[in-house]
Parts: sequence; C-alpha cells; structure tokens
Amino acid sequence: MEKVYVQDKNGKPLDPTNQARARKLLDKDRAEVVQREPFTIKIVDRKKENSYTRDVTLGIDAGYKKVGFSAVNEDEELINGVLELRTDISKKLEQRASYRRNRRHRNTRYRQPRFDNRKKEKGWLAPSIKHKMNSHIRLIDKLKEILPITKIIIEVAKFDQQKIQNPEISGVEYQKGTLQGYNIRNYLLEKYDYQCVYCGKKDTPLEIEHIVPKSRGGSNRVSNLAISCVDCNQRKDNQTAEEFGFPKIQEQAKEPLKSTAFMNIVRWKLVNELNCGYTFGHITKKNRIEQSLEKTHYNDAFIIAGGKDQKKCRPINTIINRRNNRSVQTNRKRYGVSIRRHKYPLSPGDLVKYKGGSFKVKGMFNYGKWVRMENVDGDTVNSNVKKTELMKYGKGLCFAC
Repeated sequence: MEKVYVQDKNGKPLDPTNQARARKLLDKDRAEVVQREPFTIKIVDRKKENSYTRDVTLGIDAGYKKVGFSAVNEDEELINGVLELRTDISKKLEQRASYRRNRRHRNTRYRQPRFDNRKKEKGWLAPSIKHKMNSHIRLIDKLKEILPITKIIIEVAKFDQQKIQNPEISGVEYQKGTLQGYNIRNYLLEKYDYQCVYCGKKDTPLEIEHIVPKSRGGSNRVSNLAISCVDCNQRKDNQTAEEFGFPKIQEQAKEPLKSTAFMNIVRWKLVNELNCGYTFGHITKKNRIEQSLEKTHYNDAFIIAGGKDQKKCRPINTIINRRNNRSVQTNRKRYGVSIRRHKYPLSPGDLVKYKGGSFKVKGMFNYGKWVRMENVDGDTVNSNVKKTELMKYGKGLCFAC
C-alpha cells in the first residue's frame, strides 16, 4: 500500500500514514490535501504542537543525468525514486545567444563592445552545472517538506579522468597530458597516417572531423576527432561514424566525461552547503551486491541511506516540478489559448453576437478583457470591444461572457 505523507497544522512533516487512515481524516474534515504527487495531507485539528516522529535518513545518489533518492527509518523505506535532470541547458544558451546577436545586428544602432561587466565571480559555475547542483538541493528541500528527515548522506565519487582514458598512465605522464609537443591537427595527421579515415585518400586536403557530431552530443576531445577528406566529411554530414559504415572508428571515440567532470566539480560543494554526511561509490556497490539488489539509482540511494532489511516501497515519479509558468502548465484550447486563465475564455474563430450582429473572434488582449473581432463577411473590424458585452454562440455552448 502506498504511503500518504502528513504535515501538522504548521506545515511540519510527520510520519507517513496509510491510505485508509488518510481517507478517514479527509472524510471527517480533520485534514486537507496539500498536493497530489506525492499525495500529502495536512492535519487541521490537532492541538499538539510537538508530535512524535521517528528519525529518517535520506540517501542521495548524485549524478549528472539522474538522481536517485531514498528515505528510510528503522523499519521501512518511506519513499524512493529517480529525478531526471535536463541536459539541454548549454544548447538553449547557445540558441539564445545567437538570437541576441542577430537581433542586435539587424535592429540596434552601433554600440561600442562592452567587456568590463563580464567578469566571473569567485566560485562561478557554468549554468548547466549550476542547474544540476540546484536541482539536487531543490529535491532535498522538497523531501524535507513531507518527511521528518534528520540525516542526509550523499554519495561522492572521485574520478580519475586521465586514468579512465589511459589505464596505464602513471607518474609524470599526468603532467604532460595527451598532446605534449603537438598541436591537434599534426597529432591527428600522424595518428591516421596522413590519409582519410573513411576512404583512405592521400595527397588531398584533409579536415578535422568529429567521429560523433557535436549536434549528437559529441565532444571536442581528441579521442572524438579524426581526419577525413572534404568529400567524405560532406557525405557523412550529421551521422556518427558507425552510421556512416565505420563502426571500428566509432569504437575509438571514448564516452564523454561530462558526468565525471560534474561530480569532480560539485560533489564537495553539495556536502559543504548541506552540511551532511557522505559515502563513496565502491562502498555502495559492495553493500548492494551483498544484499542482492538490482543496479538502479533508487537502490543505490537505499544503500547510501543505510538501508539493510527494511521493507522497501514502490518508486514514485519525479516530485520536482518546473517553474510555475502558467503558459506551460495550463491546459490548452484551440490555437494555444489558455483555458484556466479566464473563467469564460474565447478562442480565435469563435462566433459571437454583438449589438444584433454576428462577428468572428480574431484575438484577445489585456488578459482577455478585450476582444478583437471582425464581421462574418470579413469587412468590418472592431478592435476595442469588452468581452462582457459579447454573447458566444458558435463552436461550443452558448454562454454570456
């Protein structure tokens, strides 16, 4: 049976209850619904200010794309699930920057370039990394609103990126890097013997080419670069090397290390900001194998929280909503007009009666208070007509606006 999360009349989280007891409290008007996902109620008649609650430990499996969470007490698991994070922040920022540059180029007067206001503050994080860090914090804050969490433990993993790329690296080689004494083009020419990796042509102009295109998530790391002739580069277009018919070259492209970079940047920032406990990945893996649990983010979080023989619960959906953007969250009528924004909305194309005549709605403005419409014959256009003066009769039930 799924849990129902409970708050006291001051909004302080209490121990969860079962669905039967929650139904009784709601039927007797002793509680009210706070939210439906996850289902949470608030007690409205309890006089006790200090209610007894058991200690709850929250485990967080921090990650670049997915975050696992699990909260347990001494007897059972109270909640678990996986939060999926956005991965398109960088692309959206690039798109916005291109729009801004185009707008300034075509519309604005000449303006001297400004650089003095673009200094980065100490501790600055890239927007994509900052979003992911803030998502971890918002997730924890959301869980603390519905559960009496007394302890938080986060898994911090330390990755050796050069060791992942080259398991045999050691000593001073760490300081030399992968391209000591080379520039990228010369390195790639020597690596591929001055010939196109796809058709094998020599003595022809060669270009640096991405094995996995940047538009498909490929990086600028040397392991993802190759040399090809102009013709092959054009024919390959937006395909990966494997899709282009060269799977062996595809194998040379290592997995992108964005996730490891994220953990190296953010892992201790989370621990320090939340002032919480931490553990390491190898400990989590060992304990999960000992308990014969499947490899999932929420099972890892269960182990991180100290779970052993507690009764487990079903995973829930993501509990963090996006920003309260009404234009995104509300239901839509025809042509994108919001239904919930106005009590009696009109949509473009609706037929209305005004002063004995029939008109077609062309649009609405000023939060729906005014309507722009035209004669059914398409001749006369009336711009400033109050919605309250109209009677709708077409494309739906008739009602007075």
